[in-house]
Amino acid sequence: MRYEKGHKDLTRQRIIDVASRRFRESGVAAAGLAGIMAEAGLTNGAFYAHFDSKEDLLRCVLSDALGRREQKLKAALERGAGLQATIESYLSPRHRDDPGSGCPTAAMVAEIARHPKATRNAFTGKVEELIAVMAAQIGAGSAEQRRNKAMAIYATMIGTLQLARAVGDKGLSDEILQNGIDAALALVDRRD
Repeated sequence: MRYEKGHKDLTRQRIIDVASRRFRESGVAAAGLAGIMAEAGLTNGAFYAHFDSKEDLLRCVLSDALGRREQKLKAALERGAGLQATIESYLSPRHRDDPGSGCPTAAMVAEIARHPKATRNAFTGKVEELIAVMAAQIGAGSAEQRRNKAMAIYATMIGTLQLARAVGDKGLSDEILQNGIDAALALVDRRD
């Protein structure tokens, strides 16, 4: 059976999209290939026509999801949303409550730290790109100071979201989010 031109690319993207959501919701280790493929409407055997391994799929998911996160950040900043609005949106209850479509870093960073160097390197490159986009929005300081500040802001955002998701008390979770916003904004406003 012959497929239309681009069918393989669309199928590959469908697998990446399903895996991305599943990895963020359940974790990489808990998301099995059989479940991912079934949800994508494909057989297990079709997986290897698109990816060499689950690790290869994870690298593709990270590249795709973090690339989309970067584009979303750039678009928000181009619309004039500014770093404050970005921080507030990132540390919102809506984002906290929807890890499946939220930030892949906050959802998977602890697991990524235990993956092979090639996967960590792919992740590192994308994180550096996100930090650079944030640093460009910080007006004061040298390029190094802006980069360092953006790195601290991003780390604050990630850690805050992870902790807010982990606690079982909604009120405490909301407090964590608000205090994370305050801490990140203090970093934005801090004069070095």
